Amino acid sequence: MTSPYARISGTGSYLPPLRLTNEDMVQRLAARGVETSDQWIVERTGIRARHFVAEGVFASDMAEHACRQAMAAAGAEPGEIDLIIVATSTPDMVFPSTAAILQRKLGIAGCPVFDVQAVCSGFIYALTVAEAMVRVGSVRKALVVGTEVFSRLLNFDDRTTCVLFGDGAGAVVVEASETPGILATDIHADGKYTDILCVPGHVSGGQILGDPLLKMDGQAVFKLAVGVLEDTARATLEKAGRTAADIDWMIPHQANIRIMQSTARKLKLPMDKVVVTVDQHGNTSAASIPLALDHGVRTGQVKRGDTLLLEGVGGGFTWGSVLVDF
Repeated sequence: MTSPYARISGTGSYLPPLRLTNEDMVQRLAARGVETSDQWIVERTGIRARHFVAEGVFASDMAEHACRQAMAAAGAEPGEIDLIIVATSTPDMVFPSTAAILQRKLGIAGCPVFDVQAVCSGFIYALTVAEAMVRVGSVRKALVVGTEVFSRLLNFDDRTTCVLFGDGAGAVVVEASETPGILATDIHADGKYTDILCVPGHVSGGQILGDPLLKMDGQAVFKLAVGVLEDTARATLEKAGRTAADIDWMIPHQANIRIMQSTARKLKLPMDKVVVTVDQHGNTSAASIPLALDHGVRTGQVKRGDTLLLEGVGGGFTWGSVLVDF
């Protein structure tokens, strides 16, 4: 039996206990002979702090915490979950999927599970897939989680990238509904931009070949991001028959405050309608949107009945958005 709609019924998140301020990063980098400053970081990105995992903590561990919170918020038992999608660029291992490892940790068996790799757009992609599977009736309750351990991909001799990223996880329960919830989705990619944001290393014959650390052309990423985020936002609003004036909260990928401000300005949204966590979380890639969503819910900013625009852009190059009546 198909359900006409899918809705987000619960949210959850997890941040590692270790919080590093910009001054902490300044001291860490100085020990390596790399110069930076709190002012330099804040002016260019809006970031003031980020969280890093401890040794031995993996993406599935953080995802488990976030998923248990989301299930509790949704009133969902593990046995009711019939799909798990994990969005991550930092899986626990080459295979099996981080979703399979998470499934075991949650004590769930039998339902389909898989990872989605669309880097910072991963949660948007995963939410789009989950919504479609609920709408066709093959799934009643799904866990969608973004979880990242980006601290292990960073080159701490490159101040232009290592200060930007953090670790964390965010999750939602998506379930069948008789009333509208997820109103419209819009996802895209253009592979000709693969080189502007990538980790080009890989494993072969028991060795790492290539460079396993993050590479980014910051100016190229910024220029592309500000254009595609406006385009996808307008496309999703048009699909839903809504306008930017209907948005109560924009919850964008938390990469750079200047990109977020530019998108809000183009949509004529004041910044007090934008959920901002980049200052405290840094860029947590696929985890950033669900982390920001859960933050908004738990602080009372985001309330039931609000219309939310979720949008992200990431390596690939990928981008997309989802409009939600929460």
